[in-house]
Amino acid sequence: MLHGPKSTQKRARALRRNLTLPEVLLWQALRQRPAGLKFRKQHPAGRYVLDFFCVECRLAIEVDGMALECGDAQQRDAQRDAWILSQGVHVVRIPAADVLTHLEAVVRFIVGTARGDYPSTSFAGPPPPPGED
Repeated sequence: MLHGPKSTQKRARALRRNLTLPEVLLWQALRQRPAGLKFRKQHPAGRYVLDFFCVECRLAIEVDGMALECGDAQQRDAQRDAWILSQGVHVVRIPAADVLTHLEAVVRFIVGTARGDYPSTSFAGPPPPPGED
């Protein structure tokens, strides 16, 4: 299993008490164990804290907010994702806005990714309604 040092564990504990609204909404859905999958929230992994982690599927879920567009956040996230992937864990990035507006589709995408149904680990929004392709 993926673990972190005591300092990361302490930070993860604090983050669990201060979830963002998109994280709260997604956690409420994931804690219901969709498709029988068990998720952990704010899981320590090395020097990082994963927003959500499914041990069984070795799948990390990251909720990306507006801060991703600022400064060197994308570069840091790429380094972080590379390290996590080197540990045998796949990372799925979900825009916070999509969690707020398309929660059910996001959960279906996460479950499908965990099952290996989707090759991509980037949520591109819900599929268009039938007839609007």
